[in-house]
Amino acid sequence: MIKKGNLPTKICTICEKPFAWRKKWERVWDKVKYCSEKCRRNRNKVK
Repeated sequence: MIKKGNLPTKICTICEKPFAWRKKWERVWDKVKYCSEKCRRNRNKVK
């Protein structure tokens, strides 16, 4: 079990802000690239 204070983080490839691990990403954490659905939808609109 991961404690709340020790959650792994990543940097979103779109907005470049850090985001923390979530329970729903437990099995796919290595594949997660975006912090939110909004960033995922806007991935083709980046500079």
